Amino acid sequence: MSNRIVITTDYLHPGDTVDAMLRERGLEPVYSPAGGHRADEEKLALFAGAVGAIAASEPVTAQMLAAAPTLKVLARAGVGYDNVDIDAAGELGIRVCNTPGVNHHAVAEMTLALMLSCARRLSSVFEGLGKGVWPREAGTELRGKTLGVIGYGPSGRAIAVLGAALGMRVLVSTGHPDASSHVSPSVEFADFDSTIGSADYLTLHSRAGKGDPIIGAETFTAMKDSAILINTARGSLVDEEALVTALEAGEIASAGLDVFQREPLVGDNPLRTMSNVVITSHLAGQTLEARERAGVAAAQAVIDVLDGKVPNGLVV
Repeated sequence: MSNRIVITTDYLHPGDTVDAMLRERGLEPVYSPAGGHRADEEKLALFAGAVGAIAASEPVTAQMLAAAPTLKVLARAGVGYDNVDIDAAGELGIRVCNTPGVNHHAVAEMTLALMLSCARRLSSVFEGLGKGVWPREAGTELRGKTLGVIGYGPSGRAIAVLGAALGMRVLVSTGHPDASSHVSPSVEFADFDSTIGSADYLTLHSRAGKGDPIIGAETFTAMKDSAILINTARGSLVDEEALVTALEAGEIASAGLDVFQREPLVGDNPLRTMSNVVITSHLAGQTLEARERAGVAAAQAVIDVLDGKVPNGLVV
């Protein structure tokens, strides 16, 4: 029986904690870090001969899974798994796991960083300083503003805590409102339309759906023209073409984005050069602490499946 575990997560390395965990179990970690585009032949050969995998956020297609007949488990070193063809994995009997609860504080802190960057126009300040000028633009404060939170999982709750602590009114739109989950008297549940219409800052913390983006042209029309959109969740949640149009037309003031419909972000994407957009490279959950927790949790899920146990974070 194969004992190969393919690891594509680029922050996991030989000799680290995850490597030691797998080797102690008698498994052989094989490293093939995600680094952008892979040729079709490389994709099909990626998991060949492996019994398990710890995967980054690059796409894992039905064809890739079908080309790996020995594969029994694929663990995402992260919360999202929309990059994996779950239906195909289920049909092939491949267990797919994620690592919930490992990075929500990191995501919430990055969300706050993007909010502050947009509020204080830090991108233009940094750019101006780099050009030798001395920008003195007036930004805005978060205190007293309304924070709209779409989705109320761990990261949604964590940013609600931070928003409330800063003196913001927090509106939450979720399909599963639960009064017992309130983290502050400043947090209120509201429907989607009320949340987007009232928000000075609208931050997304929903799972990716299989349908159209939840934030599109109609959403931007309904938002305040002074509003700021923050997305540290999933690129598929936002219609990027509609976002660019809304930013150019002044339907919303600005956006702070860590995730995109296509990653890495292509060079000619207009979001790269818009003065009212702050972009980061899908690193909201990428703190040293969160990476350690995610890697260990993913490795444990692989080990549990191979030992015949039910792992934490089982998706299918």
